[in-house]
Amino acid sequence: MEIVKTLHSYLAYVTLAVLFLAVANAIIGLVGKKIFNMGKDLRLSLFAMILCHIQLLVGLILYFVSASGLNAIKEFGMGGLTASARLLAVEHPFINIIALVLITIGWSRHKKFVEGDKKFKSIAIFYGLGLVLILSRIPWGQWLA
Repeated sequence: MEIVKTLHSYLAYVTLAVLFLAVANAIIGLVGKKIFNMGKDLRLSLFAMILCHIQLLVGLILYFVSASGLNAIKEFGMGGLTASARLLAVEHPFINIIALVLITIGWSRHKKFVEGDKKFKSIAIFYGLGLVLILSRIPWGQWLA
C-alpha cells in the first residue's frame, strides 16, 4: 500500500504541472487568437486528461485499500470523521471525480468544434474548472509535510 500512496503523491506533481500547462496553453491560444495545433495543443490537452485519469485510478485503488479511505468511513461512520479524515475519505475523492468529469467534458466538447478559438475556450474553461476543484481538495497539510 505504501507504494501506491507514494505513486499517488508523486504522480500528483506531474499531473498538476501538465494540467496547469494545458490550461495556460488554452488561455494563451484563446487570448492570442491562435490556430489550434493538432500536434502540440491536442497532445498537451490529451496528455493532461490521460494523466488525470491515471491519477484517479491510482487514487481509487488507494481509497479502497488504505485506512484513511473507505475503511475510515466503515470504522467511524460519516459523523465520526474529523475534518482531516473527512477530507481524505469523502471530499478529496468526490470533488476530484467531479473535476475529472469536467476535464473529460472539456476534451469531448473541444472535438466537436472546428474553430481554434472554440477548442481553446472549451479546454480553458473545463480544464480550468477541474484544476481549481483539484487544488481546492488537495490535503495540503499532509502532502507538503
